[in-house]
Amino acid sequence: MQDYDAIVVGAGPSGSSCAIFLGRKGVKTLLVDKASFPRDKTCGDGITGKSSGVLAELGIESEIAEGQHEKINGLITSSPSGVSLDSNADNKPVETSTYVCKRLIFDNILFQEAKKKADVIENFSVTDLVIENGKTIGVKGTENGEEKEFRAKVVVGADGANSIVARKLGLNEFKPDRSLVSVRAYYENVAGLRDRIEFHFLEELLPGYFWIFPAGNNVSNVGIAVVAGDVPKRKLNLKEKLDEIVKKSRFAPRFKNAKQVSEVKGWNLPTGAQKRKRAGDGFILVGDAASLIDPFTGEGIGNALLSGKQAAEVISTAVEKNDFSYGTLGEYEVRIDRLMEKEFRTSYKFQKFGKNAIMFNALVEELSLDKNSMKMATSAFSDATHTTASFQIPLGLYVKVFIRYLRDYLNFKMRRKPSASY
Repeated sequence: MQDYDAIVVGAGPSGSSCAIFLGRKGVKTLLVDKASFPRDKTCGDGITGKSSGVLAELGIESEIAEGQHEKINGLITSSPSGVSLDSNADNKPVETSTYVCKRLIFDNILFQEAKKKADVIENFSVTDLVIENGKTIGVKGTENGEEKEFRAKVVVGADGANSIVARKLGLNEFKPDRSLVSVRAYYENVAGLRDRIEFHFLEELLPGYFWIFPAGNNVSNVGIAVVAGDVPKRKLNLKEKLDEIVKKSRFAPRFKNAKQVSEVKGWNLPTGAQKRKRAGDGFILVGDAASLIDPFTGEGIGNALLSGKQAAEVISTAVEKNDFSYGTLGEYEVRIDRLMEKEFRTSYKFQKFGKNAIMFNALVEELSLDKNSMKMATSAFSDATHTTASFQIPLGLYVKVFIRYLRDYLNFKMRRKPSASY
């Protein structure tokens, strides 16, 4: 047993970034992970502009650019009716660094940097927390079958959607209507790839989507995301649905000569629409463990990195004050709310809005005619200075969308109206 100022459980983007920032501040830190690096992580692999600021502070952006990746210069999205938008129709160079980089590569770059700043144990599976008088003071786990215990003044849960830290604290509630579920596979030789990430909103997935992300070397990350609660309601088999889209939808011609080069893997995405308690006496939750995924886009890496940084700053203050109660660590929740809560609320509204195919078609069709609004709407995916929270539908556009919706809805009802019988 060894004492630390902080123990970080999980060495993904939130955990490794937290450990790096803690180490820089002189906080004695232990970083543990159940895997051995490099290891894969099921994900869409999109590293949006939102991540760029933290990556620049970490000083690892050049290493990411040197590995297999695709530099992204925009977003292509399409409506259920097939109307397509390109966020960078002028094809201008994007200032912020946006990549698609396999998590096998990206997470290992972060982890190797974290090893320089903290003590690290791989293949360590946390099985329980050490709690005394209601305060979290350490972790128990196994390494190669050997039971070990480590103690610290604060424990950081950075162990993902199925966080053992959150579960042991009773903070792992999963609300299907406020969470997403995804599957993805890698394909070679998908036709029509550009330096764009692609989101295609298909009626049978709404408010979810089908994506194609070029990941470099003619490899693409291809998958679907849907609201978790819709899976049983619609009796969806996500692996079969992905295969159907690739082989039988309007995208089939692009996959005619493509080859699937990985198995289809799935995962849960707890979103910010489901607010959790993220700090308490002796603990902080970051990244997916804190339910910080965008409810509409499914983006999580940017928020994971931001939460790791904020947690490190609050813990550093706690070390200086020698106070690890919620009175001090609760500042982390205040910061996360200030940075992300408005965005989560707006994204959740977009998610609910996106359930109506006719309304969604109307919005995309009007955005295709309004260049400025279209850029603002799509910039949340690829621009560090904008998020979904910054997009407000102008009154004039709102009126046009509503008029188009009424027209299309009435046409839809008329087509379905039964013929009179005599």
